[in-house]
Amino acid sequence: MESKLTLAIIGCGNMGSAILSGILDATSTSSNSNECPFTHIIACTKSQASSDKLETRYTGHSSPIQLDFVAGDNVTAAARADVVILGCKPYLVGSVLAERGFCSAIAGKLVVSIIAGKTISILTDTIAMNLSDWSRKYTTVVARAIPNVAASVRESMTVVELPEAASPNQVKIIEWMFSQIGMVKVIGGDLFDCGSMLMASLATVSVAVDGILDGCVAEGMRRADASEMTAQCLLGLAKMLKDGHHPAVLRESISSPRGCTIQGLLAVEKAGVRSAFAESIIAGTGHLKRLQKE
Repeated sequence: MESKLTLAIIGCGNMGSAILSGILDATSTSSNSNECPFTHIIACTKSQASSDKLETRYTGHSSPIQLDFVAGDNVTAAARADVVILGCKPYLVGSVLAERGFCSAIAGKLVVSIIAGKTISILTDTIAMNLSDWSRKYTTVVARAIPNVAASVRESMTVVELPEAASPNQVKIIEWMFSQIGMVKVIGGDLFDCGSMLMASLATVSVAVDGILDGCVAEGMRRADASEMTAQCLLGLAKMLKDGHHPAVLRESISSPRGCTIQGLLAVEKAGVRSAFAESIIAGTGHLKRLQKE
């Protein structure tokens, strides 16, 4: 893997800083730092206050990676980088790409978008429209990646869409970056919206968890105790799913005749919970597809 590269994170908010933290944590030991393709990271924010906050947070980190913090100057940050992460809000991406000189600054480089609802073709076309004449001879490679909120604890599941133009070395760089915050799954563009919504399903699942905790409190259990036990139950469920257990088989195996488990299952089925969760994926995916047409 190519090393001694500079990474710029444009829009280093919650997700950008989670990626930054993952890379810094992973390279805090000499053995892991040797695998890292980056020797320099530029965290770019919209405001000086956000930049100062990041600088305070990461001052004294043990990684050998050089860190710079830039406020309100996306063009300079991108020009200094070899790899660029686009992490701004979806409604801001148009204005960021339209900044004078920005698309020319990323020309010929690897750009990884972590912006939901913006396809590779949309981003590529927008970049092409904003290129200066001299930079049109360079091919900008645009990939997409959607981590989830568990990136903050390095337990994300990140879905990645790779363009045909991506070189093997660029693929390695992308996979290395996101493997520092969890697992990585490469999927096709036709399923990327569904995959993006699946990454966001931690939010919908949290509604179910909240309801379970409320029920425990109603029965007299302290919420902190219920939360601790529920977390372990979810960890166990996750492990069993990763080992290949089908959810229906799992439910059947713990539902005894006249038991409490089957009563609980009947209660959630009566409320239409299964179809509600299915509809959450369908509705979210549909929303992303509509955004791409705007």
